[in-house]
Order: sequence, then structure tokens, then C-alpha cells
Amino acid sequence: MDNIIIIYADGGARGNGSENALGGYGVVMKYKEHIKEISGAVPNVTNNQMELTAVIEALKCLKSDSIPVEVYVDSAYVLNGITSWISGWKKKGWRTASGAKVKNIELWRELDSLVSKQENANFYKVKGHSDDELNNRADLLVNLAMDEYIEKTFEWRLEYWTGLNENQN
Repeated sequence: MDNIIIIYADGGARGNGSENALGGYGVVMKYKEHIKEISGAVPNVTNNQMELTAVIEALKCLKSDSIPVEVYVDSAYVLNGITSWISGWKKKGWRTASGAKVKNIELWRELDSLVSKQENANFYKVKGHSDDELNNRADLLVNLAMDEYIEKTFEWRLEYWTGLNENQN
């Protein structure tokens, strides 16, 4: 059980569905006694895009394809998509059961490619915002990434506008 890479991946979006949504992803990776955390934030995205991005960014970090990987997500969309729906989508030319184009197709293709490179990758559902320490940490990383993005954007705008005002005087 010690020779397994454990990944907790989470994503979120503030203002999900709106034009100015801000998304973030957070990942906690554990292998033996080593822990790695990654996170990021992106404007104009959806919650589902960030949930997918979290898993993609985690899998990109893997240096081995032969160590078993367990991926824990609180997103039914990601879990069902990668473990169930994706095979049908591919058979139907990346169309859903109703014939519609699969949403977030580029992210799904990238995730499918990364998962297929692993000899043994399994996905598990974990309840979000519960008592799972690593999932809660991934969720915290999502929010910290979005907060940092807002802070940096605000500081840049403040410097920009301050500079404009100084040039006008």
C-alpha cells in the first residue's frame, strides 16, 4: 500500500457560469512520506473546467507511469466522465448519448491521454467539504489560488492606475 501515488484534486469557480468567473484548482499529491501541492487560478472558466484541470495538472507532475495512482475527486462530473462516459463519447466521435458535442472536449482529451499513459490509475469519489483532510486541503488550495490571483490583479491595476495619474500631473 506504501508504493501508491495518492492524488486529491479539486477545482472551483467563483461566479460559476458568469462572464467574469474566476476559477482555481488545487492538488495534494502523496507518495510514501513525500507530499507535493500545486494550485493555480484562471479567469473566465467554469467549475467543471477547473475540476478537470486539477486532475490534468496532477497527472502532468507524475514522473513514473508504472507506480499505481489513486485519484480522489469530489466531482461526480470528473469521476463519471473518466470512469464511465468517456468510452461512449469516443465511440460516438466525442458526442454524448443525445448526440450533442461533449463539453470541455479538449480537457477531456488531455485527461484521457494522461490517464492512458499510466499502467494503473484508479479514480474514487470523496465527499466534498467533509472530514477528509487531504480533500479539504485541496479545496483550501483552490481558494488560496483564487485569492492570490485577485490580490495580484488588484495590485497590478492599482500600480497601472497610479502610474497613469502620475503621468497626467
